[in-house]
Amino acid sequence: MSSIVADLKARALRVGTYRPVSAAIRRMVPLDKAVTRVSGGRVHVVPTWLVPNLTLTTIGRRSGRPRSVPLLYVRDGADLVVVASNFGQAHHPAWAYNLEATPDAEVLLGTKRFPVRARGLTDAERRRLWPAVVAVWPAYDDYVRWAGDRTIKMFRLSPRS
Repeated sequence: MSSIVADLKARALRVGTYRPVSAAIRRMVPLDKAVTRVSGGRVHVVPTWLVPNLTLTTIGRRSGRPRSVPLLYVRDGADLVVVASNFGQAHHPAWAYNLEATPDAEVLLGTKRFPVRARGLTDAERRRLWPAVVAVWPAYDDYVRWAGDRTIKMFRLSPRS
């Protein structure tokens, strides 16, 4: 990657550290869901060359219906790690509760769909993976501060056969 492109990418990633930008990105989630659904996973509002993203489909813990959400991720071996930051809000996102209630879910990564089993990360895993998470989206450090007393949940998504 050229130094100009790397600099532009670094600047783009830092915009999420501003609350108004983070709020705007949060409001774009429904649009991202629609674009990804219509494109069959080929297109996201935030391009995958900027940040790695996937669509996670959980089962609603109250409704029993499929619920999809676009998320950033990092790889850890064959597994994917996602962060339930909820953009630094004081409450956990619904999808985190859904995964805790029903850990079997589905991932759309690009155009490939596959089943996964989720589990929360241990403290040791969180410490080990946090630098990789922040390298993907620097605003996660700000989200921890903004979330106040809430410990942001992290999940490992392991492919199932």
